[in-house]
Amino acid sequence: MAGVEDASTPGTQQDEKKPLDGAGGQHINLKVKGQDGGEVFFRIKSSATLRKLMNAYCDRQSVDPSSIAFLFDGRRLRAEQTPAELDMEDGDEIDAMLHQTGGASF
Repeated sequence: MAGVEDASTPGTQQDEKKPLDGAGGQHINLKVKGQDGGEVFFRIKSSATLRKLMNAYCDRQSVDPSSIAFLFDGRRLRAEQTPAELDMEDGDEIDAMLHQTGGASF
């Protein structure tokens, strides 16, 4: 996907840091953590919508994007939001949770 780089490599973290320059073109590294504890690292422009990151994560995990809720600091993220408007910083973590609907009545 354009604008999103999957920076993950199994068992390693991204060590290379590039200088951030230009207000709109600034890249940040974000970590998406699944319920199973698995982590996927992405490098994304701070002005890009999170839709790109969300779709890339779901493609990598082979899940339907509508079945996952993405949370940052306990708040649900919307696909049209950007890291810049959420004041995300390099290294921030996004939680990916499976939607749970319904429930059993006892």
